[in-house]
Amino acid sequence: MKASDLFVRALEAEGVKYVFGIPGEENLDFLESLRTSSIKLILTRHEQGAGFMAATWGRLTGEAGVCLATLGPGATNFVTAAAYAQLGAMPMLMITGQKPVKASKQGHFQIVDIVDMMKPLTKYTRQIVSADNIPARIREAFRRAHEERPGAVHIELPEDIADEHTEAQLLKASHVRRPVADEKSIVYAVEAITNAKRPLLMIGAGANRKTTSKMLTEFVDKLGIPFFTTQMGKGVIDEHHPLWLGNAALSDGDFVHRAIEKADCIINCGHDVIEKPPFFMRKGLRTVIHLNFFSAEVDSVYFPQIEVVGDMANSIWRLKQRLEPQSHWDFSYFDQVRDALNAHLELRSDDNRFPIHPVRMVRIIREEVERNGIVCLDNGMYKLWFARYYRCHEPNTMLLDNALATMGAGLPSAMAAKMVHPDRKVVAVCGDGGFMMNSQEIETAVRYNLNIAVIVLRDNAYGMIKWKQSGMGFENFGMDMGNPDFVKLADAYGARGWRPKSTEEFRQNLSQALAEPGVDIIELAIDYSENHAILNKEIKELSAAM
Repeated sequence: MKASDLFVRALEAEGVKYVFGIPGEENLDFLESLRTSSIKLILTRHEQGAGFMAATWGRLTGEAGVCLATLGPGATNFVTAAAYAQLGAMPMLMITGQKPVKASKQGHFQIVDIVDMMKPLTKYTRQIVSADNIPARIREAFRRAHEERPGAVHIELPEDIADEHTEAQLLKASHVRRPVADEKSIVYAVEAITNAKRPLLMIGAGANRKTTSKMLTEFVDKLGIPFFTTQMGKGVIDEHHPLWLGNAALSDGDFVHRAIEKADCIINCGHDVIEKPPFFMRKGLRTVIHLNFFSAEVDSVYFPQIEVVGDMANSIWRLKQRLEPQSHWDFSYFDQVRDALNAHLELRSDDNRFPIHPVRMVRIIREEVERNGIVCLDNGMYKLWFARYYRCHEPNTMLLDNALATMGAGLPSAMAAKMVHPDRKVVAVCGDGGFMMNSQEIETAVRYNLNIAVIVLRDNAYGMIKWKQSGMGFENFGMDMGNPDFVKLADAYGARGWRPKSTEEFRQNLSQALAEPGVDIIELAIDYSENHAILNKEIKELSAAM
């Protein structure tokens, strides 16, 4: 069999449905093999967009998304997407081409050592040097991508190797079950939670899985222990649950941080230090239980006293079975925190100023998007407002990046989310800065008939950094920019464009965009003038008074 045919058959055996990317001259054998396969090529307009789509596919399905690029400049465009998947624990396979490795025809033209470049960004990176190695290399790449902690892997297929012939046979995937936690670690955790006075549950990104979500909901319902989430843990338990204490959107000073200060035992489920955490470690003041698929990475920010390492759903179930509500548990202060938070979340939710207030924008989107609809955020100032104010009903219904926290991922993520869940409503929310980094993918979305609504928040600035610049007492400098007419841009791409002039018109535009097929771009003017007054001052002053 031709090597490129064997490579594609190996992908089919792994269950691959799509390959996202842009082929080059060095991928032509692979491309021809792909043409006659069951796998569909999703041709994008930039390799970075392809990488973000593949990573999001992996994030939502648990199966590695696959993306393709040529050598040199195509492969180097995967760097940000590789870091995005690796830091965000999203399984993804990158395939890149290369010049012939056995006989050079063009010297070093376009040649960069991509395997070496990918080493610090991936779990596994290899060049295929013989067609006979393809089955083992592909099987190992997928195994590494899926193995806890999931992440990015890379395979380089040189064009002369792709044209070889081989009698190698595919390797079947082994049957693997995640190991469960040691019995003594469960006993230690049960003792710590039982003896605590104010236990508190923290939910991170790693818990964003169906079985873990189900077990955590049962755990909270049985024991009555309040919980809060990190940004990437949103929706693991329905955030309308009466024991929800909020989201750690801000670094400190929010109502949830007052609860953290009072807790004497924090059960940390599914969080690791790659996602920017609330700072809850204080020596001697509380016990922290690390509950995850993998052991803790200890540093000055995080040093848990108890580790429960193994399948999380199983660990939570075993804890739930052995624990009972304790009469000495005192959640009265946490109740005050919840009531104060809920009252504050309602402030400004009916503010009809225009340009729109961030709180009002979030409320309208929450009301217009159905329970299982998916909102994909790019990276910008609005991420804090959504993390804090947007209440998720289900896991993975708000996709944001708080690991690499890169701009440019919001639109490609929404496109992949729609492909995974074609029956759900999908909305991308992007700042004008982040949207312009991958706006060319609107053409891809239109070409593949992906029904998504894209909200572009226009403030003509890099708003997040501008807010931090102001908060540090610096003068406004280097943050303001111009923008194209996004309505005309939508029309040029064959999408529908909207420019609401009021909050009610925004609601109407969004409602229509979600109801009708096609790609919609809503250019929404936003008022960030109260960023500092609310996020830096008001919240901290109100919570400090508790």
